[in-house]
Amino acid sequence: MNPSLKNREPVLIANRGEIAIRIARTAKALGFPTVAVYSEADRFGEHVRYCDQAFFIGAAEPKESYLNVEKVLNAAKLAGAKYIHPGYGFLSERPHFADACREAGITFVGPSAESMRLMGDKITARRTIDELGLPRVPGSPGAVKNGEEAARFAEKIGYPILHKAAAGGGGKGMRRVDSEKEIVSAFDAASRESLSAFGDGSMYVEKLILEPHHVEIQVFGDGKGKAIHLGERECSIQRRHQKVWEETPAPILNTHPKTRHAMFEAAIKIAENVNYAGAGTLEFIVDSEGNFYFLEMNTRLQVEHPVTEWVTGCDLVSMQLLLATGELTFGGKALETPDRKGASVEVRLYAEDPTNFLPAPGAVARIHFPTGPFVRVDTAITEAGEVSMHYDPMIAKISVWGQTREEAIGRMRVALDETRVEPPKKRDGSKKGSLKTNLDFLRKLVRHPDVLAGDTATDLIARNKDLTEVMSQEETAKQLTVEEAVAISLHQLLLEQSVLGEPASTTGSANDSSPWKIISRREGVRS
Repeated sequence: MNPSLKNREPVLIANRGEIAIRIARTAKALGFPTVAVYSEADRFGEHVRYCDQAFFIGAAEPKESYLNVEKVLNAAKLAGAKYIHPGYGFLSERPHFADACREAGITFVGPSAESMRLMGDKITARRTIDELGLPRVPGSPGAVKNGEEAARFAEKIGYPILHKAAAGGGGKGMRRVDSEKEIVSAFDAASRESLSAFGDGSMYVEKLILEPHHVEIQVFGDGKGKAIHLGERECSIQRRHQKVWEETPAPILNTHPKTRHAMFEAAIKIAENVNYAGAGTLEFIVDSEGNFYFLEMNTRLQVEHPVTEWVTGCDLVSMQLLLATGELTFGGKALETPDRKGASVEVRLYAEDPTNFLPAPGAVARIHFPTGPFVRVDTAITEAGEVSMHYDPMIAKISVWGQTREEAIGRMRVALDETRVEPPKKRDGSKKGSLKTNLDFLRKLVRHPDVLAGDTATDLIARNKDLTEVMSQEETAKQLTVEEAVAISLHQLLLEQSVLGEPASTTGSANDSSPWKIISRREGVRS
């Protein structure tokens, strides 16, 4: 029987934004009624409208809503939900939440609490890796109490080091430290950030290996000691310790194929050792010689999972849900290691200042995403709205597939050129509000010689300052033909009337109505 034809019990999605919509989309296709939860800030969120039911769970601050176990479980009980899918972030890697779901008679769509304690906690994971005899990055064996204790470990392993959150990921609760004089203040700042984001301020110290490649292996386990891999993703292009470009196959492993095979074996060994259930990711760093070192395990669905889905043809969320219902078992075709075909690239479109990568959320007047063959957009913003100041400022994930890396990058270049994110405008056409995006940065990145050559070590952005330079109005104008400039100018006049509710200005100096100025205003992230 086709699983999509079954009558199923509801699944509550304990998350927000694009990942909540992405999970709900697959859940609906499989016949699961979907339940959303939302905070005060997300009252009009797209994921609230998309799901079959929605329950308010509290104030905008995460600890009052999306991190509040009691409120999430109360919503699940009111909805009659049999399953809870945590998405990524928030409660997704919290073993006490998985325990609470089990105690409430609700199936947690993810690994067991025991597996999370072994691998989701970064400190315990390092001990597990040591027991398995696998290489890992040098650092403290456990949590450090304060900056002074961190300094003692740093003296042993040498600077630079990283303060890292034991319970976190995504760059939150992480600080680079280059000398003893900054280690205490950096520790305190990282611990506060981790406590706010994850409800846990525990920190550990890790040696910062310079100019490595960041490569991760996607695994899927049955929870009974069997696991498969679904290939690798290279996520080396990062800013503020957060990924902005992910791809598969990994360019660094194309030059070290034996390393790829060894990493697959290591990832499966780890997953099977902890009886891992569902989708998880083993993160490693790889040096220029092909040596690899364990970093951490993400015991959840990764943000960048679409690139794996592109090359394998697998729906990882479908696999998660069907494993939770007991319909997906090893030995069946769905859980054989899948063949991988072609190449995929994903970029993250953020509301942030492209010159320093600091969050710059705000109102969106108009948004347009690319379409076409082998182009995918994961987003929760499809029309005029707002990027919330309360949460991660990601606007969308844009991913593409190609038969080769070159074809995929070419398709991404076109996709980014088609993308538009427009803030509100004043009557004179100037930008209104705080919104900025990294769209121009991504357009530069997809054309950069180092990226095209696959030279994508983690220092790529730092060593190429031109990537964060903002184009002048003249440079922006030169990239457009006269026909494009005229079309954009006309579009801007219509936008003022239809979107902003303001009449198109028919007065003003010739300089004010210059098509080049209108172009630069429309392409605010370029100017």
